[in-house]
Amino acid sequence: DAGRPVIFIHEKAAKKLDIYAGDRISLSFKNKKIVSIIDTVSGFIKEDEISLSQEIISFFNAKSGEIIEVYPILEPGSIELISKKMNGRELLKKEIYLIVREIVSNALTEAELSYFVLGVYERGMTIKETIALTEAMYKTGQSLHWPPNYKIADKHSIGGIPGNRTTPIIVSICASQGVFMPKTSSRAITSAAGTADTIETLSKVDFSASDLKKIVAKTGACLAWGGSLGLAPADDKLIRIERMLNLDPESQLIASIISKKLAAGSKYLLIDIPYGPGAKVSRFEAEKLKSKFLKVTKHFHINAKIMLTDGSQPIGNGIGPVLEMLDILRVLKRDSPPKDLEHKSVLLAGEILELVGKAKKGGGKSLALEILNSKKALKKFQEIISAQGRKKGQLKLSKYSHSIKSNKSGEVQSIDNKKINHLARLLGCPIDKGSGIFLHKHKRDKVTKKEPLVTLYSQSRGKLNESIKYFYSANPFVVR
Repeated sequence: DAGRPVIFIHEKAAKKLDIYAGDRISLSFKNKKIVSIIDTVSGFIKEDEISLSQEIISFFNAKSGEIIEVYPILEPGSIELISKKMNGRELLKKEIYLIVREIVSNALTEAELSYFVLGVYERGMTIKETIALTEAMYKTGQSLHWPPNYKIADKHSIGGIPGNRTTPIIVSICASQGVFMPKTSSRAITSAAGTADTIETLSKVDFSASDLKKIVAKTGACLAWGGSLGLAPADDKLIRIERMLNLDPESQLIASIISKKLAAGSKYLLIDIPYGPGAKVSRFEAEKLKSKFLKVTKHFHINAKIMLTDGSQPIGNGIGPVLEMLDILRVLKRDSPPKDLEHKSVLLAGEILELVGKAKKGGGKSLALEILNSKKALKKFQEIISAQGRKKGQLKLSKYSHSIKSNKSGEVQSIDNKKINHLARLLGCPIDKGSGIFLHKHKRDKVTKKEPLVTLYSQSRGKLNESIKYFYSANPFVVR
């Protein structure tokens, strides 16, 4: 159950065969091949046995008594190329393709993948390299193909802002007007929840390509996890390393987003780049990133709109899967919604409606608000959730909670996004769906002494206590 292809061999057998933990080995069965990493164990298996991780067993689907061939392989060719990137030299297109192919085939260890991520983070990539990385990631995976009459649109945020859960609202607004939006999302990398984590509180999110197409044919949209579809599989492996290192290199961020959109068949794309203190990028960096996105999307003939938005504080009241879903439902049901979440969702949905020709220039925002107020978006959202397989039961918050109150009266001057994200993860997000933070106050809100700033939720008393300590030591809220 290692989560990746691993072969386990007894340490005595490994010594006889001069095999070491971390060596690579290739397995072959009925014209299917997979590269695996070796790990050594003692006592778990006999000396003349090897054991396979679940990922290999599932990949081959071999029955008892069938023969799998096992043989050693040479060191991957991309090791030298990763060193080249770490030394600050530009990679050729064929070299990037080789690295990506070896990532997909599991030929690289986690340590080697980490060096690649660090190399790209420290040394950067040219636009030429970024385009080659995007193309390689896109072409080494599966692709979704749609009828020619489908105008496939998509929306993506570079992330980093707690509670920024606009996607389900935007998809519901646009799909209610006949815009096809097969939205595939990732899980959280450094934040409290990704769109897939949040939607999973209500419905299933992992589908095969054929099931996903049925959902889109029925409702015009979906809100699915991209990891189960085999779209740009190198990206999923890199994201796992980025999550461990808490890094999100710019070139990989661009390649990750665009490769997934190409694989999903998107022709129209809105990209949200939140900027400001506590966001992933400053205003200056956001402008540079926008320029790079436009160059890459133009190369791949995607009709793109890049929006720079205020990312100086969390959006909405809820941070964490269930809490964010409750915010989404309040917006869709028109039930005392968080105004900042509503405003941003309407703004971005309006841009997509204009981009695909469903609204006149300058008229998208008012149309989006009209759709929201008519509850057509709510109806479409419920259709999508039902088509994906609605889960039984109510949305439940974690059983332990604690409100933190302001120690003085004044105005909230700032809220640190990174500290809030870290706090939510300490509480158990995104694994514990009901854990997270409810924000009682935002920037520029007045607050009186002993008035609640936040309420923390966790499934674990220990995690809650550690999170309370962290809040007081890190001071994510500044009140003056």
